This record gives sequence, structure tokens and C-alpha cells, in this order.
Amino acid sequence: MAASGPITGPAGTGDGVARSAGLAGIATLTSRVLGLARDQVLASIFGAGNEMDAFVVAFRLPNLVRDLFAEGAMSAAFVPTFTRELTLGGKPTAWRLGNQIITALLAITGLLVITAIVFAPSLVVLYAKDFANVPGKLELTIRLARIMLPFLTLATIAAAAMGMLNALHHYFVPALSPAAFNVATIVCAVALVPLMPAIGLPRITAIAIGTILGGVAQIALQWPALAREGFRFRPSLDWRDPALRRVLLLMGPGTLGLAATQVNLFVSTLLATREGTGAVSWLQYAFRLMYLPIGLFGVSIATAVLPAAARHAAAADRAAIARTVTRGVALMLFVNIPATAGLIALAHEIVRLLFERGRFLPSDTAATAVALQCYAIGLIGYSTARIASPVFYALGQSRVPVLLSTVSIGVNILLSLTLVSRVGFRGLALATALAALVNGAGSLILLRKRLGALDERRLAATFGKTVVAALGMTAVVLIIVHALSTIAPAGGTALEAARVAVAIGGGLFALAIGAKLLRISEFDEMVEELRSRVQKLL
Repeated sequence: MAASGPITGPAGTGDGVARSAGLAGIATLTSRVLGLARDQVLASIFGAGNEMDAFVVAFRLPNLVRDLFAEGAMSAAFVPTFTRELTLGGKPTAWRLGNQIITALLAITGLLVITAIVFAPSLVVLYAKDFANVPGKLELTIRLARIMLPFLTLATIAAAAMGMLNALHHYFVPALSPAAFNVATIVCAVALVPLMPAIGLPRITAIAIGTILGGVAQIALQWPALAREGFRFRPSLDWRDPALRRVLLLMGPGTLGLAATQVNLFVSTLLATREGTGAVSWLQYAFRLMYLPIGLFGVSIATAVLPAAARHAAAADRAAIARTVTRGVALMLFVNIPATAGLIALAHEIVRLLFERGRFLPSDTAATAVALQCYAIGLIGYSTARIASPVFYALGQSRVPVLLSTVSIGVNILLSLTLVSRVGFRGLALATALAALVNGAGSLILLRKRLGALDERRLAATFGKTVVAALGMTAVVLIIVHALSTIAPAGGTALEAARVAVAIGGGLFALAIGAKLLRISEFDEMVEELRSRVQKLL
């Protein structure tokens, strides 16, 4: 088995995965909080009606590409190759690759965007033909899709900038860039939505415009950091360049290998369009809430693990890769098992507090909460795949995640078709979650075989102890919720916020006590990391 000692950080300073993940996590927290604010604004203005359904479906295609590139294939294919060029040839060689990959992405995605705009009616009908049953809904979806499709190009360029900065050990700014996207959407919602009817456009058009402005903002936020490192974009494209060919060849299977979550969500959206008005929006709101812990922990830890794994792979040090993966997965388990329990226990309270206002009705709260509970079951699977899958590309094992992703998509389609006919839209969320668990478990099992061993004892101990601690936490949360509901059965937003805050606070306190009693080492690591950061700030 691999040892579980300290992991040297990316800069060789002794910083571990927890520290690098912490930097990304702080920025990601900011972005996710703003993302939550964005969803609250949209829920209040549009609720879960036809306009919101149309927006969600129209944005699904460019957003699918954004998710794959920003948190998937781009990182898996580009970061290891860029890191290798940087290590062997220095910045000039790395910048040459950066210029070529950006130029190639502009050419490839530009062609895709133009083609998709031309054939937008056929594309939308392909996965939302039932919208035609509601007058004007299909036409609105097509119009919004055409406006937002250029976001595909903007997202890939932002992802390339993120990859270069991550390879240069910059985690904070890239992880913060989605905040710019969310701010742009919020500003447009507040400033432009009231103006749209005056110029003869549906109100939701303002959000489509905000999407494009947000894509530009993501690039603009990261570019100064790249410029300070010495990068200057100069269009350059040599298809014979070995490094460029390696990135592009890896991105093909990389996209397939990391596509499971996004494709499964796409399948859910397709089937949800047949479940009547609101189903698409309920699933969207619920998935965004569930994805918050993934963004904070799964993606943040994966962002820290990948560059370290790429360097160890370049040195053919599989034992070091195993230690890095073990540390990342152990940290993920400690935070995401309690997160899963918390989301399930407090789903209704959280959704009601965050969204139930304006056009978002109590019936929308009930439906979204059920979907959130179903999605939360797969939280560990999503995060495990995020951490494990990119490591296969660093090892040159691109076929493995492709196989796992294909299996996961097949499982999701089979379960979705089976469950949606029995329990409606909630069956789509459950199918997606179960497929994520299959993908995550398979990723970890096959990665262990490729590395020879992981520290199974540590992972098993962390899993078992954290489950016990999370059960204790959940019991405390449910007791608090019941007690507060008995004392104050009704109230406004302030009272709801106080209830949720007290329940979460009590749950975290119980979790901390359980972690100390059970001697969960990951808890001690996180506390020490937090303490050191606070001391630096002071």
C-alpha cells in the first residue's frame, strides 16, 4: 500500500494538497455564493415557468461545453502537457503551446458556433420538441440558444487561461473567474430585465445577454495574471507541433472520459421537457444547489491534485501519485459525506429559504427539494470522478475514463427511462445520482489497479469514521429543526434564515465533536490549515 505521508506542494515549498485546494476553495466559495445569488435572482423574477425552462434548455448546449472544458477535458489534456513543456523548455516553450492551443480553439469552436447558430432550430427540436406544445416556448428557446452559443468559444478560451495559470501554481484567480460570470448575469437581471419589454423582447433575453458578457468577464479577469507571468497572445497554429497534437488528441477522449456528469444532466433535461412546465427548472435549481459542495471541494481538490499528479507522472513516480490521490480522496470524503447528509436532511428548509419568493411558489419548493435529495445521493460519486479521472490522462491512460464515462451514461439512460415513467422528474435526478456513484467507484477501482495501490486502509477508515460522524450530525440537525418548528411554526425570511443557521451550526458543532472523538485525521489537517491562514491574515 502507498504511504500516507505529507505531500509536497506544487511549488516545492512543502504546501500540501489541502493548502492548494484551500486557495482554490476560497475563490470557488466566492464564485459559488455569487452563483447562488444569481439563482435566487432568477428564481424570484422568473420562478419555474416557461421562460426559465426555455433559458435552461437553450443554455444547456454551450454550458455543456463550458463544464467539459473548464473543469474537464481542457484541464485533463492541457495542464499535463503545458506543465511538461514548462518543465522541460521553460516559459517560452510553454507560451508557444499556449498561443497555439488558443488559436486552435478559436478556429474550432468558431466553426462550431456558426454551424450551431444556423441549425439552432433543428438542435433545439432534437432535445426539446415537447416545448412546441406550449405556444411560443420552442421559438423562445431557439432565439435564446442563438444568442448564447458564442459563449462556447468564450468558455474554452477562459478554460485555456485557467489551465495555464493552474500549471503556474495560480489557483485563486482562475477559481474566482466564474464569479465574474455570475456578477454579469445578476447585473443584467437587475438592470436589463425591466427594459426588455420596452424594446419588444422577452424579459429572459436580458439573461442571455448577461451570459455572453459573463463569458467575456471570465477571460478579462484572468488575463492580467497571465500577462504578469509574461504571456502575450500571438495567433499561431502549426498542426504538426507535437505538443499541440498531444493536447488535441487527448481532448477527444478527455471530453468523452469526463463527460458523464454533463451528458447525464443533458439526458435529464431532454426527458424533463416531457414532464410539463417547471420540471426542467426544478431539476436545474436542485442540481445547482447540489453542485455547490462539488464546486467547493470536489473541483477545488481536483484542481490541486492534477498538477501534482502530472509532475509525479513525468517523473514516473507512481507511489507519489498514489499518495496524492489518497490525500485528495480522503479530504473529499470528509467534507462530502456530511454535505450529502446535510443536503438530504435540510433540503426543504434550504430551498424554501433561498428561493421561495416572487414567482417561486411553495409547490416549486417542494418539487425542487425532492430533486435535491435525489441528486445529493450521488455527491461522493461526482467528486471522486472529478479527482480520479484527470489522473488517468496524466498517466497516459485516456481509454479508461472514456470507458467509465460510457458505462455511466448507459446506466443513467437505462435508469432514467425506467424511473421517469414511475416517479416522474424526481426519477431523473435519482438516475443521475446513481450513475455518478457508478462512475466514481469505477474510477477509483481502476485507478488503484493502474497505480498498484492506494492507501485503502486510510480511505476505509476515513469513510467509516466520517459516516458515523455524519449520522450523529444528522440526528442533531433533525432534532434542532423539529424543536424550532415546534417553538416557532411560522415566520418570515429572517426566522427561516435563523432556523437554517442554527441547524447548520449545531450540525457542524456535532460533526467537529464526532471527528475529534473518532480521531479523523483529515479534520485535524483542515483545522490546522485554517488556523495557519488566519494567523497569516492577522
